Amino acid sequence: MNPWQRLDDLYADRPPWEIGHPQPAFLDLARSGAIRGRVLDVGCGTGEHVLMCADLGLDATGVDLAATALRAAGGKARRRGAHARFLHLDTRRLSDLGERFDTVLDCGMFHMLDPVDRAAFTRGLQAVLRPGGRYFLLCFSDREPEIPGAVGPHRLTRDDLTQAFADTLRIDFIVPATLEINLDRPGVQGWLAAMTMIPADDRERS
Repeated sequence: MNPWQRLDDLYADRPPWEIGHPQPAFLDLARSGAIRGRVLDVGCGTGEHVLMCADLGLDATGVDLAATALRAAGGKARRRGAHARFLHLDTRRLSDLGERFDTVLDCGMFHMLDPVDRAAFTRGLQAVLRPGGRYFLLCFSDREPEIPGAVGPHRLTRDDLTQAFADTLRIDFIVPATLEINLDRPGVQGWLAAMTMIPADDRERS
């Protein structure tokens, strides 16, 4: 089954990536002031990173295809008195938002995309991220062992990330990172990447 079609089923129980708090790598970015302005979280799940940004006083929006997760996110926001927006949207159609953001967060969404869908996502990023805006990505890396017979996130190499975004974004850094999960095992080996939207004129000259 297409993983996009079964997202709501995954939220029938608590999926491994729902840890009940922000990923430490993104929390460190927030505390450093790197996350700023209008923020869009793609594949927001139950909204922990959106609510983290709202707590900082930022204009925060989360999008996801899983309606169950979005309802949970809205419930969290109401209980915490947080001003945050959650929208049902396919992250491969970001341009449908018709809005621009200063920061885009992606925790575990891009690594779910098949290679054929990555170009659609990067075009969407180009539509929603302001020139000079930043995209922060946390994903599985190729250092994380594959599980035989399991269907799950793609293990991405550094070259996978560079090739996917090189024509649109400047790669600021790609460093090893750990993704926390709620299973009884160490976190997942991943990449933390930071990228900056290249102004259109600069892309044309390069």
